[in-house]
Amino acid sequence: MHRSMMQVCVRGSNEAVAFYRNAFDASILCTHFNLDGTIAHAELDIYGQILAISEQAEEEPITGNTMMLCLHFGKGNEHIVRKIYDALNENAKSISPLGACEYSTLQAVLVDQFGVCWCIFV
Repeated sequence: MHRSMMQVCVRGSNEAVAFYRNAFDASILCTHFNLDGTIAHAELDIYGQILAISEQAEEEPITGNTMMLCLHFGKGNEHIVRKIYDALNENAKSISPLGACEYSTLQAVLVDQFGVCWCIFV
């Protein structure tokens, strides 16, 4: 089987799994733990897409500063975008506030409390 997923490595992986589970109304598909109790690998189903979460092992993060995780929900799903935005926006840095843009009637870009950059739109 071939599949693709979004993978994030964060400090506070246990908190991140709970945070993203709530933000996306996600179900947990699997969880594997490190010896210290942090997440070695967890997979969440977020609207049919896989978000994988692992504890960041490196002291300094290895960051792709051009990386953004984008979720397109389509017209009629503005309520989903607003709900996710409200949840992800907790302790986040806004890049583009929730509103209309040139390609969407409702879009937002933010960096969440775990340092993950998200673009959500209809």
